Amino acid sequence: VQLVESGGGLVQPGGPLRLSCAAFGSTFNSYAMSWYRQAPGKEGELVATITSFGGRTNYADAVKGRFTISRDNANDMAYLQMNSLKPEDTDVYYCKAVWAARKLEYWGQGTQVTVPS
Repeated sequence: VQLVESGGGLVQPGGPLRLSCAAFGSTFNSYAMSWYRQAPGKEGELVATITSFGGRTNYADAVKGRFTISRDNANDMAYLQMNSLKPEDTDVYYCKAVWAARKLEYWGQGTQVTVPS
């Protein structure tokens, strides 16, 4: 599975941004999808996860109530809707696909999100 993120950019504090993750390959609905973020020199942080058919989601405490993860299995897409953005949300955001039963995982190349202070 190849993952390609898009939608990053510069947004003012308090603004919204939606990240997209396009998956190329088969059996997208076998993969749980996650969004991570990481700045250079910092440890990565799991932002949100969604199960393969979207029945369950989980969020980091720092983004609960502001971010929403979703997926569209018909179009092999995952999304991260980010609202009320803060300067501390500035990071490179990566999507990750995991098929636990087959021990498969794939990462996208990342997309930069910048929220100036």
